Amino acid sequence: MKLRLCSGLTKPGLLLVHFMPPSFHSLSYGHGGLGLNVRCAIASRRLSSNPPKRERLRSSSSRRDKDKAKRDSPSSQSLYARPSLLEMNKEKAANRARVYDFLRGVGIVPDELDGLELPVTSDVMKERVDFLHKLGLTIEDINNYPLVLGCSVKKNMVPVLDYLGKLGVRKSTFTEFLRRYPQVLHASVVIDLAPVVKYLQGLDIKPVDVPRVLERYPEVLGFKLEGTMSTSVAYLIGIGVARREIGGILTRYPEVLGMRVARVIKPLVEYLEGVGIPKLAMSRLIEKRPHILGFELEDEVKRNVQTLREFNVREVYLPSVIAQYPEIMGMDLRPKLEAQRKLLSSVIDLNPEDLGGLIERMPQFVSLSEAPMVKHVGFLKECGFSVEQTREMVIGCPQVLALNIGIMKLSFEYFRKEMRRPLQDLVDFPAFFTYGLESTVKPRHKRIVKKGIKCSLAWMLNCSEEKFEQRMSYDTIDIEEVESGPASFDMSTLMQPEREEEEESEYEEEEDDDEDEEFETKRSNGRFRQ
Repeated sequence: MKLRLCSGLTKPGLLLVHFMPPSFHSLSYGHGGLGLNVRCAIASRRLSSNPPKRERLRSSSSRRDKDKAKRDSPSSQSLYARPSLLEMNKEKAANRARVYDFLRGVGIVPDELDGLELPVTSDVMKERVDFLHKLGLTIEDINNYPLVLGCSVKKNMVPVLDYLGKLGVRKSTFTEFLRRYPQVLHASVVIDLAPVVKYLQGLDIKPVDVPRVLERYPEVLGFKLEGTMSTSVAYLIGIGVARREIGGILTRYPEVLGMRVARVIKPLVEYLEGVGIPKLAMSRLIEKRPHILGFELEDEVKRNVQTLREFNVREVYLPSVIAQYPEIMGMDLRPKLEAQRKLLSSVIDLNPEDLGGLIERMPQFVSLSEAPMVKHVGFLKECGFSVEQTREMVIGCPQVLALNIGIMKLSFEYFRKEMRRPLQDLVDFPAFFTYGLESTVKPRHKRIVKKGIKCSLAWMLNCSEEKFEQRMSYDTIDIEEVESGPASFDMSTLMQPEREEEEESEYEEEEDDDEDEEFETKRSNGRFRQ
């Protein structure tokens, strides 16, 4: 090994030793062994840590040149030229102002949109407004719920509407659907809508009926599954509504799902129970007419019950009046009764105090229109009945104001030509017109003639087939069986456990039938017992 040393070092310095690995040619195998070259150098350095002034100036100038080069380079532009947060907020505010100007230009008031994330350009907002217009929504509709403008067409509106369409909701109902419940456009199909649909099916609403339920009551899509919906159903079952009837009830009147038990359903049920309707009978009424749960207790039900009292309906008959015609609780009753009283007073000289008895026998009378009643009164007069006789017949059997006149004519012709009875028999028993001519009147009249019995119409008709057969075995007529008091409603018929077989789909639109048909009396045997 050879070391080259530098002598004469006057100041301490740094000894630099460069280790030179031997090359292939520098390797020697002599007596001296392996030969290595080592170069040593000493870097002279002053003890002072500050460089000379000239060097500092040169270094500072070099740094300035480098900084300028960095600023001028493209890579540095993206880092140092980025806008500040203040500038970004100003730009965002300017974009929102342009969007607001567009909305005001088309008539939309954007005051409620301040906290809502909106598109950055008016073009995107225009796309949303145009899409809502295509769905049938007007500017007024949008102003009623301007938050709908926060929904993206592709991310919110289209997926929701596609889902509703796949369920079976008709596109023709989309406009009204969104007017009633525009919040659906904010919903998630998977998280919000699908679980509600599954819950409805779990309540025995058939899949084919689900879209009609949603069309009728779209607000149900916003309810919590374990909230009002579950408690209202549980209460109905608790008062005696059959579990298998729940699906049909909710199909016909899904608004039940949104009713609070403590504030709406329970107070109504308890009030009607206090009027005299047993709870079990009330449950049957709900099964048949679930819409009665929607009647306002204070403004409608209680007010109408008091009106019935004022029009001379006796307290003992109030339960039967309501049970026969539950809709009487939810209508504007007083004007109807006043109009009916005025009409009958003019055509048959009806006394005001007799109106209550007429309502007791046929509560549906309150909904009859003027023209049919005048027509029926005219028919009775044409048959030869006096005004006094006609009045007596109407009071005794109000159904004569609502029956099919064509059938009444056939029955009267048979009565006059074949039975050949005096008109007074019909005055005494006007319910004759309510019995089927072919099924009841003719067969029984022939039996009476053949046996040679002379009896009243009431004795012949006002009984079941079994009872009539018994009467045919009598040697004499029991006078007690000829009673012909006012027709009464048997409340126990509402509490029978029998149920009809469920149809494939129980959904029915609530429609008002023609009044002549709605109050057409079924001509079955003993239909109106007296």
